[in-house]
Amino acid sequence: MTILVTGGAGYIGSHTCVELLSAGFEVIILDNFVNSHPEVISRIEKITGKGLAVINGDVRDQALVEECLKKYSCTAVMHFAGLKAVGDSVKNPLAYYDNNFVGTHRLLLAMQNCGVEKIVFSSSATVYGEPQYLPITEDHPLTATNPYGRSKLFIEEMLRDFHHANPSWKIALLRYFNPAGAHESGLIGEDPMGLPNNLMPYIAQVATGRREYLSIWGNDYATHDGTGVRDYIHVVDLALGHLKALQQLNSSKSLCLNLGAGIGYSVLDIVHTFEKTSGKKIPYQIDKRRFGDIAVCYADPTLARESLDWVARRDLVAICKDHWRWQKQNPEGYA
Repeated sequence: MTILVTGGAGYIGSHTCVELLSAGFEVIILDNFVNSHPEVISRIEKITGKGLAVINGDVRDQALVEECLKKYSCTAVMHFAGLKAVGDSVKNPLAYYDNNFVGTHRLLLAMQNCGVEKIVFSSSATVYGEPQYLPITEDHPLTATNPYGRSKLFIEEMLRDFHHANPSWKIALLRYFNPAGAHESGLIGEDPMGLPNNLMPYIAQVATGRREYLSIWGNDYATHDGTGVRDYIHVVDLALGHLKALQQLNSSKSLCLNLGAGIGYSVLDIVHTFEKTSGKKIPYQIDKRRFGDIAVCYADPTLARESLDWVARRDLVAICKDHWRWQKQNPEGYA
């Protein structure tokens, strides 16, 4: 089988490409390299010992997507392409609706025109909004508190409507929580453009001296140490979840699953574990809460275990060790 991976040079996409190639799939990457680096391609090939085709282009270019699907006889799509920073989405909402929603709409049109009827969509736990109960199950009410989350929610709704009208399609919606860590080789990992939006790369950049200190947004939440609690999942476990979902679609019409560890860790839990595993002191400063942040959020991953025989096997120590190995070997990222 040949899989078109949109956004395949990005953080989660690149790790998923490694697992796809290792499982024997042919991989075609479509990426515009706005939030990724071309160097990742050679790193993927070095890890797997296998080659892959790369198209430098935008998922909103429907004609280009159709050309790729036809040229390489693709049988399925894994869709990671899109913008993903919550804060930036508040400042630039139209860019997020254009890249994420319009991009997916054109991708679906291209797939429909080419007769490709299998897609795994990279969704997000942001579609749950403020948790009404914990842990969060897949039937939790859906809402969103920012344009990024709404773009993911609107895409889910579009995919559900499309599947209702086209029941022959096989669609997986994977809602994942907080990806972190890196491939154990240290060759690929998270390399954010500019100031990191996620906790782990920010901590790692403080450890290498690229950042002076970590800002912790609030220490007065109703948690064990006052800092926000989240569900952190190793990016390799997440990639394996995408692989298993793709394989399961051979016998299932649709899937909607949480991919998370099912355990909540606070910001300070992460800081202290990273310090122990790296041997580096992480200075931090407590600042006021950010608008829209919630106290606690973590998944109930039971359905993924029952549907895919998948669980997150790498713990917080492994996440920190692997992320530090990546950052230490690549202090300036792929550059």
